[in-house]
Amino acid sequence: MSAPPTAGHHPPHDDPHWHARWGPDDQRGAANRMTDASRLAALRLVEHGRVFDLSHIIDSGAPFMAPNQTPYLLSIWASWRDSIRRRRNAGFRNDAGSNLERIEMTTHVGTHIDALGHFSIGERLYNDTPASEAVGDWGLQRLGIEHLPPLIARGVLLDMAGLDGGAHLDPGRPIAPDELARAAEAAGATIEPGDVVLIRTGWGRYFGIDNKRYLEGEPGIDVPAARWLTARGVVAIGCDNMAVEVLPNPDHGLALPVHQHVLAEAGVHLIENLVLDELAASGTRRFCFVLLAVKFRGATGSPVRPVALV
Repeated sequence: MSAPPTAGHHPPHDDPHWHARWGPDDQRGAANRMTDASRLAALRLVEHGRVFDLSHIIDSGAPFMAPNQTPYLLSIWASWRDSIRRRRNAGFRNDAGSNLERIEMTTHVGTHIDALGHFSIGERLYNDTPASEAVGDWGLQRLGIEHLPPLIARGVLLDMAGLDGGAHLDPGRPIAPDELARAAEAAGATIEPGDVVLIRTGWGRYFGIDNKRYLEGEPGIDVPAARWLTARGVVAIGCDNMAVEVLPNPDHGLALPVHQHVLAEAGVHLIENLVLDELAASGTRRFCFVLLAVKFRGATGSPVRPVALV
C-alpha cells in the first residue's frame, strides 16, 4: 500500500483509494452498493427459514485488547427493591418492581462492526476526511456508525480453517488471495459487488474459553487478500477472530494495515468476533446475511447480532 500521508498532506487526487466514488460528502462507503434489487436477491436465497446466529454472548468473560479496549462491565443501577420503595414513597400501591442496569464497554467488545471512522492512515480517514476535523471530544463528527444502513446482502462463507490440515489455522498465518479464490470456487460462488464475505479460520473456538490464547495472535487475511476482496466490491468482510487480519503481521513493522486499507481506503466495514462453526458444519456457503448496528451517534463501532438466513 502507498506510504501514509504526512500530517497536513492531501493525498493526490488521482489516487482511487482516497477519492471516493460516491462523492466528497459520502459517509456510507461500500454500503452504497446495496440496492433494493440486491436486497431482494439476497432475501430470495432463503428457502428453509433456518436462522444461524453468528454472534457471541457478551459478558464479563469476553476478551478485549488492552490498552485501547476496556472490559465489559454490567451492574444493576436500580433494582426491584429500589423501584418499589421509590414508587411507594410517590404514593403508588401496587409494588411495581423494575430492574435497570448500567453497562460500560467499548463498542469493540464481542461481536461487533467497525465504523469507517475507526481507523486512519496518518491523519486521513475514509474519503480523505481529516481526522483532526472528524474526531471530537464526544465522538466522531463524521463517519460514525450511525451512517451504516442495515446490511441485507448475499453472504458468502469462505471456510479456511482446514487449509493446513488441522481444526484451525495458526496465529500469524496469512490467508492469500489465491486461497480465497479457491475457497470461493469450492463454495460455488463468484464474489460479486454488494456481497458480505465471512472468513472462517477456526480461531473462534478460543473466544471466552482461552482468552489469553485468543489474543496472543491470530490467523487472518493480509493486505493482498484484503485488496482481492475490496477489488470485487464487497460491502463488508467478517471473520471469527478479533481483528479479521493476521496478527502479528508478517511484516513486523506494520500495525493493522488491513484496517487501514479496508476502512480508510476502500470504505468497507469489518465485522469481528463472529461465530461461524455451526454455519460451516451445516454445509451452507451462500445465504442471506442480515446485520443491524445500533445507531450510537459518533461511535467508532457497534455491537451487533448478525444472522445467516437459509
